[in-house]
Amino acid sequence: MSAVPDTLSSLVEVDPDTSAFYRHVLQALSGAGVPFLVGGAFALACFTEVKRHTKDLDLFIRREDYERIEQLMAEAGYRAELTYPHWLAKVHHGDAFVDLIFSSGNGIAPVDDGWFVHASDAEVLGVQVKVSPAEESLWSKAFIMERERYDGADVAHLLRDRAHEMDWPRLLQRFGPHWRVLLSHLVLFGYIYPGERAMVPGWVMDHLLQRLGDETHAPPPPTQLCAGTLLSREQYLLDVEEQGYKDGRVQPHGRMTPQDVAQWTEAIPSRQDAEPDKH
Repeated sequence: MSAVPDTLSSLVEVDPDTSAFYRHVLQALSGAGVPFLVGGAFALACFTEVKRHTKDLDLFIRREDYERIEQLMAEAGYRAELTYPHWLAKVHHGDAFVDLIFSSGNGIAPVDDGWFVHASDAEVLGVQVKVSPAEESLWSKAFIMERERYDGADVAHLLRDRAHEMDWPRLLQRFGPHWRVLLSHLVLFGYIYPGERAMVPGWVMDHLLQRLGDETHAPPPPTQLCAGTLLSREQYLLDVEEQGYKDGRVQPHGRMTPQDVAQWTEAIPSRQDAEPDKH
């Protein structure tokens, strides 16, 4: 990929003490040869003109590397925890933390070799690192549609600034059976930036609209499934808990186990706030 800034630290606002912590983590992992990718606000600043204050540093890792990283962090004086076994761990230092991400919260986007093959080189906080690819960044962000957080604007900015060099066949492959989610963002992109809608290749739109037409005229599947839980962990709980719908996150429909879903649901702030009222 082209036009990666020489340093991303100038693009994202981070206070000095937190920066020192982040830098130490990056240096420890790099020095030990542990593969990781910088993502989140740092990667978004790399690919787009979006700049924002970040409360953490997102590092994408393979799940099988977590135990090694946990040991390295302990040796560096930090505490690592496997916060949600299906997708997320954290490294703590006082109030600051680093997220170690090995999938998406809905289980759709596990970090595999493809993330690393297509990563870009950059400098973050004075450390030479790899940055998660724009395609994988878009893929994981496309499913975040909570009431309190919607990443559609990030997707639109990624398309505006990187559509011209996107690997579109690979992006389509990443979405796979969830192609409607990609199509929805591409339709909105043409609405948000009408003058730039030609940046999305015509063959991509033709392909997805053909699939939409074919599916529209085909018999619906027999399973009463709610895939809305892949977009929001909270807003479709009524459907799966009270109305008899199968949860699109849970095997065999998705990648998560019932135990993963239960832990992820318990962490919803509104559920935690309501807990005392149950006793």
